[in-house]
Amino acid sequence: MAAAHDALSVRHYGASPGSHAHDHFQILLGLEGVLELEVGGRGQRVGAGDGVVIAPSLRHDFESTRGARCLVLDSSDAGWTRLDRTAPLPATLPLARYLASACASGLVRARQLGPALLLEAWAPPALPRRPRRAVDWPGIQAWALKAADEQLSVADLATRAHLSPAQFTERCQQEIGLSPMAWLRGLRLDRARHLRAQGLSVAEVARRCGYRSASALTAALRKQDHPTPLHADD
Repeated sequence: MAAAHDALSVRHYGASPGSHAHDHFQILLGLEGVLELEVGGRGQRVGAGDGVVIAPSLRHDFESTRGARCLVLDSSDAGWTRLDRTAPLPATLPLARYLASACASGLVRARQLGPALLLEAWAPPALPRRPRRAVDWPGIQAWALKAADEQLSVADLATRAHLSPAQFTERCQQEIGLSPMAWLRGLRLDRARHLRAQGLSVAEVARRCGYRSASALTAALRKQDHPTPLHADD
């Protein structure tokens, strides 16, 4: 339904009536002719299909040397806020012509619903964003651990997730709180601890977890302050 102070009308414009302002929004949609406007010191032309939203308290002046006819909506609907610099979509003109006809014919319901329809046609609500594809972190983790002896890159991980490297990096930071390589390194060190607990030598664990040497694995584990020190000569 229309807001309490919404009013639709068709007006004809000619000579300038002088600069003035309103305490409500005024929306003009051109039907015929060309209307020259100055709104807040900024010039604007409104021809057929063009439109302008004049914000409350904004001084404006207009004239048409050959006459112009416009559909005018005086509205207190806050939905027009921030639309003062937007142009109406092309589909708004047929609606404006219908509403102008409704005003002339006295179609009460059309005039009641017209303001809301005009606002919706002028700036339709944004479509809801499609939900992002969920990242199968358990699946990627299982795959990365099976390929623990390979030198995986961010691109390899991203391909597995069906994302670009940049997208995968962003999702990893947002959902896990780590960079991709830090996450992968953590997986491999956890795997190394597990294998070491099974009695495998550090050299064998290093080979299975993608470290170039037993000492490199030992250093990595010590860096994370592992509570059980390992020795490369085990």
